[in-house]
Amino acid sequence: MPVSELPTITSATSVPSSTDVLVVGMAEALGSSVLVGVPDDVDKAWSKRSGSPLMEAAQTLGALPKPGTVVALPGSPVVVVVGVGGVDVTPEQVRRATGNAVRAAARLAGDRSLSVAVSLEAVEPEVIRGVTEGALLGAYSYAKASATKAARPIGAVTIVSDAPAAAAAVAEGETVAKAVCRARDWVNTPANALYPETFADDVRDMAKGTRLDVEVLDEKALARGGYGGILAVGGGSARPPRLVRVTHNPRGAKAHLALVGKGITFDTGGLNLKPADGMYTMKCDMGGAAAVLAAVAAIAELKLKVKVTAWAPLAENMPSGTAYRPSDVLTMYGGTTVENANSDAEGRIVMADALVRAGEDDPDLLVDVATLTGACLVALGERTAGLMASDDATADLLLDAAESSGEPFWHLPIPEEIKDNLSSDVADLVSSGKSRYGGALTAAAFLREFAGEGRPWAHLDIAGPAWNGNAPRDYTPKYGTGFAVRTLVSLARDLARG
Repeated sequence: MPVSELPTITSATSVPSSTDVLVVGMAEALGSSVLVGVPDDVDKAWSKRSGSPLMEAAQTLGALPKPGTVVALPGSPVVVVVGVGGVDVTPEQVRRATGNAVRAAARLAGDRSLSVAVSLEAVEPEVIRGVTEGALLGAYSYAKASATKAARPIGAVTIVSDAPAAAAAVAEGETVAKAVCRARDWVNTPANALYPETFADDVRDMAKGTRLDVEVLDEKALARGGYGGILAVGGGSARPPRLVRVTHNPRGAKAHLALVGKGITFDTGGLNLKPADGMYTMKCDMGGAAAVLAAVAAIAELKLKVKVTAWAPLAENMPSGTAYRPSDVLTMYGGTTVENANSDAEGRIVMADALVRAGEDDPDLLVDVATLTGACLVALGERTAGLMASDDATADLLLDAAESSGEPFWHLPIPEEIKDNLSSDVADLVSSGKSRYGGALTAAAFLREFAGEGRPWAHLDIAGPAWNGNAPRDYTPKYGTGFAVRTLVSLARDLARG
């Protein structure tokens, strides 16, 4: 499968002489615009060559402190001025600004591979990490299937900072960014190349040379284990399902975090067939599995002192003579019976099996991630994910992690009356509600039944932000976004601190 190459990235206390593009900022301070990160020699050389100050030239071309504003000043090096907002920047401000600047630099490359230096006067480690992540995520482009290999527009990035911890912060940011890009690659890979068996093989390859432990259950092992949900959803496909478990278990771990990610490698809707337009992007329906698997690899590489077990139930939801039907009664892992109401609500079915199995390891916190419901997308739009949890304290833990990572979530309730939608005359539960209203909440209520009584649990519905069908923005590319990876890494970092 194609793997997208990222630029090499390093830190330095000054701008390298080999730099093709220098990224600096424009910020607002006390009502005025100021340039941020411009080296004295670059400023003097520009003024001498052009006869006007760099600030004047930048403003003439439209440079503003407003985030999203980018102008390029020709020269050697080319100076890209990007709006960063207020002068007291947050990691997310610089992440977005750097992503915008690097994407602008890539458009200048032509047939060359450029060397870019980012100079935004970053000092705090979390801000340096934000700059690093923005640079690499902004430089990402999926390696399309082609007989010819395209040149990489950005070959090298240097983060300019004289902070003592700069090198370590850049290394941390690189690890997280690479994990996000790994998830993006998985989501972007066509379903004829990424299906349960090959996805599991990819995970094994990812774990080679690490201390991650990988276990894969094939269809025979799933049948022996009683994983009725995963087998039902995957039963219509010629490509049988898998359940992947990846464990990071460092010595001295302070907590055990279990992650479950929805891994529907392609979703036709099954016998409840989707319309053609709704099916085309359904290679992205394994975005939750991509997020948890990429996150556990990053957590291990960062050597965070928290045990993490990531579970990915992988299946292809296809219509055929062996597909599961509406009205079928499924016996899930653990014995709960479920009346299938809609074969296009398959994600909660495979996740229910994995949630019960994850709970058997008695984690301190259980988090599931899924491109689960169109209802959540309708409620929150394409850029904000839904968060539902067992209690407010658990929700706050996830919201704090999301805020520090720069990923937007909104806390939604699971009202008690929603459970009434799940009553069945022929089984313990029905998989979909009797009402079309509150679909995201009903799905969360269903999953809660399998998360374990009294266990802290959170459900992340990433149906909106996991896929960007629009033009690239900031550090977010078109198509797969790798959403939730950064939040999960941030959560693990918080748990490791105790």
